Amino acid sequence: MHRRRVIINTDAKNEADDQFAIVHGLLSPTFDLRGLIPAHFGTRRTKRSMEESREEIDLLLDLLGTTGSVPVADGAPTALPDEHTPVDSPGARLIIEESKLASQDDPLHVAFLGPLTDMASAILLDPELVRRPVVVIWIGGPGYRGYAEGPQIEFNLSNDIHAANVVFGSGITVWQVPRDVYTKVSVSYAELEEQIGDAGPLGRYLIEQLREWNAAHHPEPIESRSLGDSPAIALMLFPQSGNLRVRPAPRFGADGSYLPGSNHPIWVCEEVDVRFLLADMFAKIRAFGREHR
Repeated sequence: MHRRRVIINTDAKNEADDQFAIVHGLLSPTFDLRGLIPAHFGTRRTKRSMEESREEIDLLLDLLGTTGSVPVADGAPTALPDEHTPVDSPGARLIIEESKLASQDDPLHVAFLGPLTDMASAILLDPELVRRPVVVIWIGGPGYRGYAEGPQIEFNLSNDIHAANVVFGSGITVWQVPRDVYTKVSVSYAELEEQIGDAGPLGRYLIEQLREWNAAHHPEPIESRSLGDSPAIALMLFPQSGNLRVRPAPRFGADGSYLPGSNHPIWVCEEVDVRFLLADMFAKIRAFGREHR
């Protein structure tokens, strides 16, 4: 079976959705998972965000019984200081080395579920990377279609605007999933209980950590959450599960707004097949639960 070469870069302890995307990726047999990179998620809640992401990845690998089977390379602990200075890390070096093994018939897909710091650092450390067959899938940035999304800057973008400008201006292949699309992958508590509530310790952990996140951080009554990072997994499993429109690459202002940019083509996901995404993920988690009772 042909397998797709994949790296997942994740701010795993930032919220409660990365966990679902990581597990989905680890349970997908067509992924040749070349590594997991824990990413920082700013300093709003903690001064050790990258380390907390690493601890969450290690916990998920333990729940799946796959500790040691997938390389884990720490990403940058902080954002870029400017658009010219990389933050070197094992994660950035992993991206560089894996990019050298990619070919037109076997490209490397690097999914970013948080900031683009490690991708930008890899490009700055090795500018030839942008000429290799690498696809960057990013969950981030505001929508393009004028829908009301709230007054705040999009979170993943806010944690490293410099990095986003480096990547979008580089000419590397980018598939962007903006906020008005990724927020539509919502699941309710009732659905989670019905679908994976009996899927053993893994299923219970995924549900409980999501409930705990909402209870601690959501200001209004709620019984659901968006699994906003999961479209990156769906697009790598089956690229036609997303509607991608080619746009000229923008720059990002300090307030997170779009500005005229390099005009390199990027591919913006305007819609994702949520049925396919959730059904496949839930089925794989249930199957894992049955196999490991």
